[in-house]
Amino acid sequence: MAKILLLNGSPHSNGCTAAALEEMVRVFEAEHVETELVQVGNKAIRGCMACGFCAKNGRCVFNDLVNEVAPKFEAADGLVVGSPVYYGSPNGTILSFLDRLFYSTSFPKQMKVGAAVVSCRRGGNTASFDVLNKYFTISAMPVASGTYWNQVHGFTAEDVKKDLEGLQTLRNLARNMAFMANAFAAAKASAGYPAMERSAFTSFADGL
Repeated sequence: MAKILLLNGSPHSNGCTAAALEEMVRVFEAEHVETELVQVGNKAIRGCMACGFCAKNGRCVFNDLVNEVAPKFEAADGLVVGSPVYYGSPNGTILSFLDRLFYSTSFPKQMKVGAAVVSCRRGGNTASFDVLNKYFTISAMPVASGTYWNQVHGFTAEDVKKDLEGLQTLRNLARNMAFMANAFAAAKASAGYPAMERSAFTSFADGL
């Protein structure tokens, strides 16, 4: 059975972002996909300070929710990151969390399915969507899509429930994620994953 980890970057556990993620969870359950939702946005998460501790010790120097979620991420077949839009960007807490989660973990993330979900009152959604997707594309994680950008509109959770097209998009997204996670697992079992090169590390100043 595939497993999807969902992160709620909103400080509100029952707000607009939660309503969006809950719509996906219902579909995952119907598709027999195991889910776990972790509330991130109401935690005190500081940013990475580039100390190098994780490279030597395999975990972040700050022993908080990041280290707690790391093994859950490793065991998952897919990751959904949800965030509200703040000043045209994702919530600062979820960005600090993702910076440290992705940087401090050395396990391969190749072929784990990624999806970003954003909620906003009016604007800033596509810019936030773009920021979150970059965590996946730098980690060899295929990005799942729906039938529009993965976003919902509203000022309250009740508003989000009226965004019928937004919720429809998220349901389609969840079905696509479930299919991809199961298909990749079957492909890995039969043929393995593509080879991954890691030897080159070029700084722009090299050779000047």
